[in-house]
Amino acid sequence: MDRAPFPGEKGEEIFSSVSKQAWMEWLQQQTMLVNEKQLDLSKKESRDYLSQQLENFLNNESFDKAEGFVPLDK
Repeated sequence: MDRAPFPGEKGEEIFSSVSKQAWMEWLQQQTMLVNEKQLDLSKKESRDYLSQQLENFLNNESFDKAEGFVPLDK
């Protein structure tokens, strides 16, 4: 990454410990979750949900995935 993905301590922590590739993978997952679950990011519950999923993703824990998603073989 060229810079912290968002301001504050958590953004700096992610910047210093997460690879650009891992962050890009998270952004793809986040987009799929927002679309599939029709999250309204103006609502705190939606933002809290995504924050928890981000934590799970970064800590190699189970995180929600888009139902029916099948990654393309490269």
